[in-house]
Amino acid sequence: MARSDAILMRLLSLHPKIIDLSLDRMFSILEKLGNPHLRLPPVIHIAGTNGKGSTLAMCLAILEAAGLKVHTYTSPHLVRFHERIRVAGELISEEALSALLEECEAANGAEPITFFEITTAAAFVAFTRTPADYLLLEVGLGGRLDATNVIDHPAVSVITSIGLDHQQYLGETIEEIACEKAGILKRGCVGILGAQSPEVREEIEHVALRVAAPLKIANQDWQSFEQHGRLVFQDEDGLLDLPLPALKGPHQIDNAGNAIAAIRALRDARISDDAIAIGLKDVTWPARLQNLGSGRLRKYVSAETELWLDGGHNGPAGVVLSQSLRDMPKRNTVMIWGMLNSKHAGEFIANFKNVVSHVYTLTIPDEVNAISGADLTQISMDNGIQATAAVSLEKALEQISLLKPAPRVIICGSLYLAGHVLANHSGETPSMVSGAAKR
Repeated sequence: MARSDAILMRLLSLHPKIIDLSLDRMFSILEKLGNPHLRLPPVIHIAGTNGKGSTLAMCLAILEAAGLKVHTYTSPHLVRFHERIRVAGELISEEALSALLEECEAANGAEPITFFEITTAAAFVAFTRTPADYLLLEVGLGGRLDATNVIDHPAVSVITSIGLDHQQYLGETIEEIACEKAGILKRGCVGILGAQSPEVREEIEHVALRVAAPLKIANQDWQSFEQHGRLVFQDEDGLLDLPLPALKGPHQIDNAGNAIAAIRALRDARISDDAIAIGLKDVTWPARLQNLGSGRLRKYVSAETELWLDGGHNGPAGVVLSQSLRDMPKRNTVMIWGMLNSKHAGEFIANFKNVVSHVYTLTIPDEVNAISGADLTQISMDNGIQATAAVSLEKALEQISLLKPAPRVIICGSLYLAGHVLANHSGETPSMVSGAAKR
């Protein structure tokens, strides 16, 4: 077991709940560590239900295309915990991560603290020790009481698409969830509001007015849309004619707009329009409608079979993923599906009727909260889609390999499943601490 894994396993025992939203414990440990959150580079703080990771990835690609050094903090990890913390563009090393975790563990002592809180504190310490021009900071869950929301003056706040998710923590209605997400807005700091339903937009505008945070709103203050195979972005500063983002799917047009609006709100003369174009063209991010190229899973299917991976795991993600599949060249499409019992499986799979011809269901390996393949099969059938339970990812692919002609395969439903797939495909040893939901 890696040294960092052993420490992470100990940290999991410091609080009886995986998720317990509060800022008190966070401020306490940050004070013990010398308040690193007050010494960070300018922060782009990103919240939302869907699109946070893709928006962050595009911001990162643009900033790096401009020659700038960027820290990033994201969650969850897919294969290795180190993915969460990039220091000036590089994944944190095993040695540095282990030392930081031990430092934070010693500072906290036996005080209750959640896994996400103490690892966020560790990331902040890491970011203060290496110079960078910006920090891209992704909210873990919600916004108002999320451990990342100790930043009192971000350079810009971004709120991506909001939908119903994590209702047990954020509220039962879309308005309550929007209010929680809007908690990252700060007095006098520009907020970028991505495309939203009218009720979400109204709720966030009320919060922004209350805290005196100026908003730049999609389809009011700026627009992004596809035209003739190009991305067009327009705001008060003019029009940009740009390449389409390298991330696949029509929903990435909205995410690209979020990123460009955030970058332009920085008013940083070092970031040219050319850097924006290069960033969009070069951006990569795992498990966002990712075409799986060469790797270990290819041996289970023919060379003609397409393998795609997406980590979307809620109803709104199902909407955009199904639309993305419809927009692809016509081809028989089948699904490999795994999901957690904290998600609404029926709301997700209902989007794929008449999009996929068959679903192969999986019980996600080593996940106590995974919905069984048998139950997912019944849920799929209840939604009018033929389904078969598979005992493993490999067995599902072997069954699919018998289909003629070779189909398109979409593997989806959970970031847990995405991590399992990526580890198998690359042959990389995953972290012992599971990737998703450690808040």
